[in-house]
Amino acid sequence: MWSYRQYRKIGQQVRKERSSASIEDRQTAPEPSKPVDEKSSGHEESQEDHILVRASGEDDPLDPKNWPLKGRIKNIAILSLLIFVQGWAGAAESMANTQASQEFHVSKTAESLSTAMYLFGISSGALFAGTVSETVGRNPTYLISTFCFLLFVIGAALTPTFGGQVACRYLIGLFSSATLAINGASVRDQFRPVKRSFVFPVIAWANIAPSAIAPIVGGWIVSNPKLTWRYTEWVTLIIGGFAFLVALLFLPETYLPILLDWKATHLRQVTGDSRYISDHQMKESFFKRMKKILPLPATFFVTEPVIAVLGCYLVLLYSLLFSFLSGFDFIFKQTYNLSDGLTGSCFASIALGATAFTLLAPGFYSLARRKVEHTQGAPIKPEFRLWPAILTAPVLPIALFWLGWTNYASISIWSGLGACFVFGIVLIAIYVSSYEYIIDSYGEHAAVALASITMVRYLIAGGIVMAARPMYEGIGVHWTMTLLACIAVILAPAPLLFWKLGSKLRKKSKYAQGDGE
Repeated sequence: MWSYRQYRKIGQQVRKERSSASIEDRQTAPEPSKPVDEKSSGHEESQEDHILVRASGEDDPLDPKNWPLKGRIKNIAILSLLIFVQGWAGAAESMANTQASQEFHVSKTAESLSTAMYLFGISSGALFAGTVSETVGRNPTYLISTFCFLLFVIGAALTPTFGGQVACRYLIGLFSSATLAINGASVRDQFRPVKRSFVFPVIAWANIAPSAIAPIVGGWIVSNPKLTWRYTEWVTLIIGGFAFLVALLFLPETYLPILLDWKATHLRQVTGDSRYISDHQMKESFFKRMKKILPLPATFFVTEPVIAVLGCYLVLLYSLLFSFLSGFDFIFKQTYNLSDGLTGSCFASIALGATAFTLLAPGFYSLARRKVEHTQGAPIKPEFRLWPAILTAPVLPIALFWLGWTNYASISIWSGLGACFVFGIVLIAIYVSSYEYIIDSYGEHAAVALASITMVRYLIAGGIVMAARPMYEGIGVHWTMTLLACIAVILAPAPLLFWKLGSKLRKKSKYAQGDGE
């Protein structure tokens, strides 16, 4: 609805501009073989038999980066709500594992497949999401995928069979992938590098926190004898339906090439000249673009050290987060003899840690402003984004060793909760650093770079979810945490190395952009 309002507003602006032009200007429209009079057009260029419609410059009011700040904050709030709901769905029924497995007559490990399939769905859809959004626009991508997401949430809530549940959970993940994979691109659409220091931690919180908050609600649902595990899906449907309606009514289109498409359409209608066209409309078809893009994620992981290493870091973090959906049964429930409700509530420690870091966002924004001396539109060197990761990377193995080796009934539960709080801080700090560093480093290729990381991250995390319960049962909490902590020790120097060598790596990269671009 809001995007339709945008479309009409652009049309009104075009008619206003044309009506204010002189009769002479309208009568001397450029011939296909003649250059356009740039004084009359400002942002139209002649190219063979087309008149290209482009942004008039950095200050073009059509560019979402130049929209009023209040409106952009509203857009980020709505986007965060969509992200939150679809991230919530991944962990919503994690605490219902026991009840669901009993109803479907499968093992608890088999029932973990419902969460794994959600993650596999995101992995398989992430590769296509960026190209779809750049073909039809961000707004329809979010709205259509969210509507389909809600349909399959209903399916998961009503299905009488384990196979039906697994299939619906995969499709829930598949349609969540659009929102979860391209939200960073929507931030880039609307904010220049400095202001992203403030905005991106909020988006990161919306991506991470729901996986820790949903089990809290799920735990108390399954603890209530009057409610069944299916209410975890109904809660997802309720908050998801609310988010969809808000987005339908108030979320605008933010992809500038699509907005220029709309302007070109109105120019053709107002002038009767069919030569007006945008660069976006002249691009290759969706299928030709996909043919080129499909091999790129593998190429990025093989040829780009930044993507490979930071991708592995995020894989580790997400594997930890989703393995805790099963692992907290062993870390807290069995050790301290907790109910399902209290076990789910232990996830609050991770959510609080993530929230604590997000509240520091204004400080990072202030640092970024000081770094560029308050110059509007000034770039930030990508390495500046790595400071949160540099500071917190060494803390991750400490938190994991701490969680593993204080996991005794004789030691207060607050020790383990404290370790989880620290993990929440590290999780979002490295997430923010990695994503912002990749967005700044890869520019127009950032969408493919992030899609490749998203695809691998969720694919491996899905496998870890299936392996988590047997691993905790087989080697116990102490050695499971020790194994993961050792991997964290190996990866800990990575942010510091990129801070030192990042500029040289970008110069050698075929896809990265140079400093200041």
